[in-house]
Amino acid sequence: MKRSIKVMAIIAFVAGFSACIAPQRTVARIDTNSQTDLSGRWNDTDSRLTADAIIDQILGDKWLPRFENAHNGKRPVMIVGLINNKSHEHIDAEMFIKDIEKAIIRNGSVRLVQAGDKRSQLRGERDDQNQFSSKETAKKWGQEMGADYMLQGTINSIVDSYDNRSAVTYQIDLELTDLETNEIVWMGDKKIKKFIKN
Repeated sequence: MKRSIKVMAIIAFVAGFSACIAPQRTVARIDTNSQTDLSGRWNDTDSRLTADAIIDQILGDKWLPRFENAHNGKRPVMIVGLINNKSHEHIDAEMFIKDIEKAIIRNGSVRLVQAGDKRSQLRGERDDQNQFSSKETAKKWGQEMGADYMLQGTINSIVDSYDNRSAVTYQIDLELTDLETNEIVWMGDKKIKKFIKN
């Protein structure tokens, strides 16, 4: 009996001691627009700031007034295509694409249409409506808005490191192409450079 009490006491002591030296985790809610850099890798702040800067470049360039002048003030229709991650780390390109689409809609100078899987899903819903909904409420085929331009691009990075220090440069290159003629009407980039010391 004494032996089991000693064993229990030792286990309790070890458990208590472990709890004292284990790091305590704290969690705090912060503003989603606040800048947080913990690892030095690409993050939500980089994505949002890059999207806003790129859209300001695109929509402030000469191609837009040229299009509006040639089409009696009509807003062009844009589709966001693939943005390929060619950087050294995993970057969620879908999140970046969404940030670009939000910036386009907020600006309001161009119209935006769905791309890829979401467009296919919409077409599937339209097909279901034409089979199962009343004629009065079913949406018609052949009424989609065709895009005038497609935005595409890449995310690249360069890492320079020595000892406990690293400099990481991200370069986001985008181009806007006329879908009818394949003419590139705009090219731009945004660079982000981070210095990381361990």
